[in-house]
Amino acid sequence: MSGVRTRVALVAAVLGVGAIGCGTVAPERGHDQVSAVVQQRTGHKTGWEKGPPDDARIADWTRQLLARGLTRARAVEIALVKSPELQATYEELGIAQADMVQAGLLRNPSFGADLGFRTRGGATEELRFSLVQDFLDLFVLPLRKDIARAQFEADTLRVAHQALEVAARAEQALVAVEGAMQLLEFRRTLVETTAAAADLAARQSAAGNISALDLATQRSTAEQARLELTRAELDLLEARERINRLLGLWGETTSWTVAETLPPLPATDPPLEHLEARAVRDRLDVAVARRRVRLLARAVDLARSSRLFGRIEVGVDVHQDPDGPRLLGPNLVIELPIFDQRQAVIARLEAQQREQERRLAGVAIDVRSEVRLADARLRAARQSVLHQRDVLLPLRQAAAEQALLHYNGMFIGLYQLVAIKEAEIDTRRGYLESLRDYWSARAELARAVGGQVPEGTPKP
Repeated sequence: MSGVRTRVALVAAVLGVGAIGCGTVAPERGHDQVSAVVQQRTGHKTGWEKGPPDDARIADWTRQLLARGLTRARAVEIALVKSPELQATYEELGIAQADMVQAGLLRNPSFGADLGFRTRGGATEELRFSLVQDFLDLFVLPLRKDIARAQFEADTLRVAHQALEVAARAEQALVAVEGAMQLLEFRRTLVETTAAAADLAARQSAAGNISALDLATQRSTAEQARLELTRAELDLLEARERINRLLGLWGETTSWTVAETLPPLPATDPPLEHLEARAVRDRLDVAVARRRVRLLARAVDLARSSRLFGRIEVGVDVHQDPDGPRLLGPNLVIELPIFDQRQAVIARLEAQQREQERRLAGVAIDVRSEVRLADARLRAARQSVLHQRDVLLPLRQAAAEQALLHYNGMFIGLYQLVAIKEAEIDTRRGYLESLRDYWSARAELARAVGGQVPEGTPKP
């Protein structure tokens, strides 16, 4: 009786081995971590923390946000949920999760049957059944699961990094729209001014009061202003279409309006010390590169530790002779690693590990360079805004006031007055472009360091 129990237990053990490591794919796995990281660094959720959201719900939510007007914060919020590029990246989490689950499963057991027949008479001579399982899987399964879990965590960080990249681009894209809208207004003002001057010049030329040179000069200035207005309108259209593509907007949702203008220059910038070290510490792409180095190191260790062990299959055999007793016993198949001791596999993994180490060093160098460049651009943009606002623009305004006094005193002509006023308008345009560049550089610096740049205090 005890022998029967032993044989039954052996069969049950072999059958039960296949159930070890069973896993399921949960839609929310990985997305909740991505959403938490993104919310911590941008203040906005991805909307995918429970897995892919319903399309109808996303469309209704998007329309509600756009109805209130688009701001930089709302652009980031919509992009994190609806960006086609980011939606495809989010789906990669499902692929990575499936790979992790697969790595935690044992190979299925193999069932075999042999039938033997008499060469004469056709009666069954022998019947044999076997059920075997790769026994080595039991030992490498925990290590394989740890590596797969670490790979999934690295994939989660990679997706979160891509979400932060899209968020920064969405903010920069709306800054470009805000700047293009205000520049367009300046261009329209300049067109009105130069058109009025050209019209006056035409009337004066008809009366014989100005030369043909003065008339041609005023007309060419007016036509140049109209041409620049057309370019400014195209610039605004291109900036809007970049937003539409980035946010996945089409149809009626592309008729959105902007609910804010470019903010004034903050009185001070946030502390900018140790930015390179902060970026190398906080950037998610650097963290992903580090994890991949560790993953490959563990894969190399696993390959080395199991290189002398080939396939080990353990199972049971049931054998029935036609005239003899039924036999039940263990089955063992061992692969002898005589020719293949995983030399090529180990060499490949070692080369991949060295390659990833070089990539990590390259990523760190690139990150430091990006931070230095973004910092330099932010400082240059601030200096440009300050120079335009505090030096050049007051001089242009003073010149325009003096020109008006001289015109009233008949010391200069109307066209000189118009030219000085146009120079003042052009300086305002330059100030606006510098302000736009400042906020774009600020968003780029936040992206480069892997987090938010604290807001300064606007200067009145």
